[in-house]
Amino acid sequence: MSKYNNKKTIVDNIKFDSKAEAMRYKQLKIFQQSNYITNLKLQPKFELQAKYINNKGEHVRAITYKADFSYIEKGKLIVEDVKGMETKEFKLKKKMFEYKFPEIDFRLVK
Repeated sequence: MSKYNNKKTIVDNIKFDSKAEAMRYKQLKIFQQSNYITNLKLQPKFELQAKYINNKGEHVRAITYKADFSYIEKGKLIVEDVKGMETKEFKLKKKMFEYKFPEIDFRLVK
């Protein structure tokens, strides 16, 4: 059993972290087949802060955010995350994402 009682689910030979995420994938596939959305991507990765070397000479890794889905809807890039529970880490990364990418429409699907 997972930390948040999610059940891993496989659809189209793709393993999803939860039934909700798998269900959303099925919906988005239908939207793409009907041309309501285009360019559906799974697990798109965004750099929120670049890697750097701190004042002690230590290499610090970049901070990245991996969304569940991205797609184009009516000419606009949409990024989605399916969450049953919002963690502190997610809330922080969401704020950083919205600050760095204000032109991208971020959607939380519950």
